[in-house]
Amino acid sequence: MIGLRSKRIVTDTVIYIVLLLIIVIWLFPLVWMVLRAFDTNGAAYSVSIFPKEFTFDNFKALFSGDDYEFFPYGTWLVNTLIVAVGSCVISTLLVLMVSFALSRMRFKARKTLMNIALILGLFPGFLSVIALYYIFKEFELTDSLVGLTLAYSLASGTGYYIVKGFFDTVPMAIDEAARIDGATKNRIFWQMIIPLSKPIIIYTILTSFIGPWCDFVLASVFMKTNENFTIAVGIRQWITQENYVGTHFTRFCAGGVLIAVPIVLLYIVMQKFYVAGITGGAAKG
Repeated sequence: MIGLRSKRIVTDTVIYIVLLLIIVIWLFPLVWMVLRAFDTNGAAYSVSIFPKEFTFDNFKALFSGDDYEFFPYGTWLVNTLIVAVGSCVISTLLVLMVSFALSRMRFKARKTLMNIALILGLFPGFLSVIALYYIFKEFELTDSLVGLTLAYSLASGTGYYIVKGFFDTVPMAIDEAARIDGATKNRIFWQMIIPLSKPIIIYTILTSFIGPWCDFVLASVFMKTNENFTIAVGIRQWITQENYVGTHFTRFCAGGVLIAVPIVLLYIVMQKFYVAGITGGAAKG
C-alpha cells in the first residue's frame, strides 16, 4: 500500500514539474513582451528581463509620436475595430441562420451541402486568398474596409458544425408547439431558438471577432494604403522599416500588448458562456 502511494506521489510530482516547465516556456515570451512595453530602454536587446524604470511613454508614443504620420497606430486600431465588429455581426448572423436551417429543416441535398461545407472547411483559408483578391478587385472592393469585412464574413456559414450541434440539442417539441400556435419558422428562430442559445451565440461572436482582429494574411493582400491598414499589417511596417524596431522595440511591444487587451478581456468576461457553447455544440451532430 505504501509502495503504491509513493509511486503515485512520484508520478504526480513528475507530471506537475513537466506541466510547470511547459507553462513557464509558454508564458515567458508573453511576460517578457509586457515588461518590455513599459521599459524606458527602447533598444531591442536588454541585459535584464525586468526594466530598470517603468514608463507609459511607449503607449503614448503609439498615438502621438513624431512619426505618427507614417505609423498612425490609432487609425489602424479604428480600422481593425470596424472590420472586426462588422465581420463579427455579419458572420454571427450567417452562421446562426445557416445552422438553424440545417438543424430544423429537411430539404433535398441537405446532407450533400453539409458534406461539401465540411470538406471545404478542411482546407486552410489562405488557399483562397488570391481568388478572393481578384474577385473583389473586379468590384473595386480591394483596399477597402467594406471589402475586407465582406471577405472575412461571406463564407462564414460553412462553419456551421458547432452551432448546428447546439441547435440539435434544443427539443423539436418547442418548434412543434409553436407551429401549432401559428408561429412561422422566422418567428421560431428569432423569438424562441435565439433566446435559448445564449452560450453558442457568445461562442460564435468571440470566434467571429478574433479572426479579423488578429489576421494578417488576408488583410496584407487586400490593403495597400497606409491609412487603410489594420493593426497586424500596420505593425508589420515597423519590422520592414530599416532599424526601426531596433531603436523602437519597446513601442513595438506596447503595440502588441495593446492589441491583445480586448481579446483577453472578452475571454475573461465571457469564458463561462464560451465553454458552455463548445460543450453544448459538441454534444450532438
